[in-house]
Amino acid sequence: MIKTVIFDMDGVIVDTEPVHKYAYFEHYIELNIPVTEELFATFTGQSTKNVYQILKDKFNLKDEVNDLVLRKRTIFNEAFDTKPDLYLIDGVERLIRDLYNNGIELILASSASKSTIDRVFNRFELNQYFTHKVSGENFPKSKPDPAIFLHAADLAKSEHSECIVIEDSKNGVEAALRASLYCLGYKSVNSKQQDISKANCIVDDFNAIDANFIKELN
Repeated sequence: MIKTVIFDMDGVIVDTEPVHKYAYFEHYIELNIPVTEELFATFTGQSTKNVYQILKDKFNLKDEVNDLVLRKRTIFNEAFDTKPDLYLIDGVERLIRDLYNNGIELILASSASKSTIDRVFNRFELNQYFTHKVSGENFPKSKPDPAIFLHAADLAKSEHSECIVIEDSKNGVEAALRASLYCLGYKSVNSKQQDISKANCIVDDFNAIDANFIKELN
């Protein structure tokens, strides 16, 4: 029986992409550079550093790339705390509460920075439900490397065989499977291009599952 659920964050608990886009375009206005929606779309999957290197070359920006990254991060952080159109993924808060109330341990294992994790958890008052929050910034390799999930499972009060991971990305699913953990794939509307077909089980609506469903997996 499943006793611990390890959650990914972005795309599973919250979608921060709209805030990132807002921060980018606010910064473009400051820099007075004409970034179109079409150009912005080509940045998908690029790191923030790479995006600003492209923009620096294209628009002959005088600022150093690291300074540009830091300014965008500042705008993001300010917007994150105040933007009203930032919501938890539909149904996930109900699921988290149901799991918690049924005695299932909850652990977060996210590639996001600790500061971003804390912002999400403080804003939406999720700290009370989770025993541990693990950030990918503490690991030399990102998903699909399994290290973050192995560490999260080691922190759990239960055995690895009694843990599951909830993921919405191809790399996340692969990381969970490489850690020999059961993976519940969430088919998010925010990550339509992700191939999560290797997940042990796939759902597309958190409102359709509950603690009893989770307990019987694997």
